[in-house]
Amino acid sequence: MSSAPTCRSCGANLRLTLIDLGPMPLANAFLSSADEIAAERTYPLHARVCEQCFLVQVDDVVPPEEIFTDYAYFSSYSESWIAHAKAYAMRVTDRLNLTKDSLVVEIASNDGYLLRHFKEAGIPVLGIEPAANVAAAATAQDIPTEVLFFGKATATSLAKKHRQANLIVANNVLAHVPDINDFVAGMPQLLAPDGVVTLEFPHLQNLIEQVQFDTIYHEHFSYLSLFATERLFARHKLRVFDVEQLSTHGGSLRLWVCHADAKHAPSTALAETRAQEETAGLTDVRTYAAFGAAANNVRLGLRQFLDEAREDRKRVVAYGAAAKGNTLLNSCHASTEDIEFVADLNEFKQGRLLPGSHIPVRAPQAIYNARPDYVLILPWNLTDEITESLADIREWGAQFVVAVPRTTILP
Repeated sequence: MSSAPTCRSCGANLRLTLIDLGPMPLANAFLSSADEIAAERTYPLHARVCEQCFLVQVDDVVPPEEIFTDYAYFSSYSESWIAHAKAYAMRVTDRLNLTKDSLVVEIASNDGYLLRHFKEAGIPVLGIEPAANVAAAATAQDIPTEVLFFGKATATSLAKKHRQANLIVANNVLAHVPDINDFVAGMPQLLAPDGVVTLEFPHLQNLIEQVQFDTIYHEHFSYLSLFATERLFARHKLRVFDVEQLSTHGGSLRLWVCHADAKHAPSTALAETRAQEETAGLTDVRTYAAFGAAANNVRLGLRQFLDEAREDRKRVVAYGAAAKGNTLLNSCHASTEDIEFVADLNEFKQGRLLPGSHIPVRAPQAIYNARPDYVLILPWNLTDEITESLADIREWGAQFVVAVPRTTILP
């Protein structure tokens, strides 16, 4: 009899299921050949809840090297994300008085989309990115980038090789880390005594309330709240002193973190967010126990839409070959019989097949060539950006569709 899995943050036994999606392929493992299709693997995708620290997490079944060494996500393909990064860089530079004598380090720096704004302002930067193919795009833009996974040992080495950072940025990476304690333990090693870490991550509260079960996939090891992260940071002598609520990724938090003994005063927003999470039930097991049924309703709603469209001989394509879309489509057993293709700006994905569903990825122009009846938007967090960029499809009567938190044909 196998032992119960334990919380990757606090070590408590995990007994409560949030949702069990069964065997799934890796959400970013796009396919290019018949051999890759034949060799495609699936892994259990089971999200559980720690009843002690309330960290939501998937079972640790996939080595991170299998996920992140050749990665299909490039940040620079989203215009709204680029604008978000630029606004953040300008604001944090002013707030922390960053200068040419400072050092900004980004963990999971991707293709340099964020660090380039600091570099252009004359502030020294260093990127840390484990995906060699993505890091190459950054170094091509003269963004110094170390190709490695971040943790306590690598942070100690980086501090000696370079110097401690005045600002460490870790946007949408904490959720991707299997050994979350080792990752956070590296931060105080690399952080200057008066330095600041800022982290962004999708807020668990929105995942629960908006039934965003499609954001659950193997690459996301953890699903985070302020409650869970404060306990994690405290274990490593770090302290959250401010928090912002953002609209990105369907609703995110930005945490401002410092050494436990630093002088940064806690903000009123910190107390307000703590109270908000308690009111939302994020420390109540009943909140999590009800999630599976709500997610099943979302899946059934999309499956019904696809079945009815096929019966009515309506043509459906999708837009945005996002990881969340692959969880959604595979949970509904979608195939090319339901969706002809998915369009995406990312040339790295074009000409390949989605994992699991094997729906082909094409350039956006394919939508205008095909003139479908419906365009299903898979990255629903970018709905406004996508409907604006593809507004011309309405000229032939096509309609946009989103599936989360319920299947809706947009007016």
